[in-house]
Amino acid sequence: MTKKVSVLVGAGSIGQAIIRRVSAGKHVVLADYSLENAKRAANTLENAGFECSTIQCNLGSKEDILRLVEFATSKGEVTNVVNAAGVSPSQAPVTEILRVDLYGTSVLLEEVGKVIAEGGSGVIISSQSGHRLPALPQDQNDALATTPVEGLLELPFIKEINDTLKAYQYSKRCNVLRVMYEATRWGRRGATINSISPGIIITPLANDELHGPRKDGYLKMIEGMPARRAGTPDEVGDLAEFLMSSRGRFISGADLLIDGGCTASYWYGDLQYLKATH
Repeated sequence: MTKKVSVLVGAGSIGQAIIRRVSAGKHVVLADYSLENAKRAANTLENAGFECSTIQCNLGSKEDILRLVEFATSKGEVTNVVNAAGVSPSQAPVTEILRVDLYGTSVLLEEVGKVIAEGGSGVIISSQSGHRLPALPQDQNDALATTPVEGLLELPFIKEINDTLKAYQYSKRCNVLRVMYEATRWGRRGATINSISPGIIITPLANDELHGPRKDGYLKMIEGMPARRAGTPDEVGDLAEFLMSSRGRFISGADLLIDGGCTASYWYGDLQYLKATH
């Protein structure tokens, strides 16, 4: 019997919370920019009864992504893929954010879409930040969704970005649009693909932001949003489990916000003042 394989790109807390919920009885491939991070995650999962293997993968490198796909398919039939990798506005310059979060995620979607098994499912972790851009012109939406991956970073409106927050927002908007585009191709293989846009979830990345130059804005967001708290990786994991289970088979090409109402408050509630600076 062919082994079923779950692939996790970005072996942090959100990714682990998801993969634990969808990978019982499957071989788990853990890919991370840091091989040590992947190995630590594998040790945790193996102590919980999962079978794992690890591989170093820079999401901003097409060569690494192709190597990851080849490695995963050598382990068996790829049935689940979770991309929880990325860099935040406080972690990297504009060029790296665009290469990892925008370009790399698009390459991963395309390449995994060529091998995903019938009945398989994937989740891309995007961000509430992508919902803070004003409505883009339709030609920009179409370009982000459908431009061949090697041309994405050459789009004129992408090349003009010179602010890390804007780079992150455009990248996350691109993630959502790219998932919609790829859903039609994954569907031909009988597979689903969706994105999840978390708000402030307590992870190492969020802690970097909460202690970085934008910390005051993040703390005000928590105070001003309906939930009045940050979220947890397990809450994102619960949502992803639904999307990737038999209960979510009629959902594909969708983006689900899980942000404690932060986006609603940003546009229409107590956080409207942030639009002047975000």
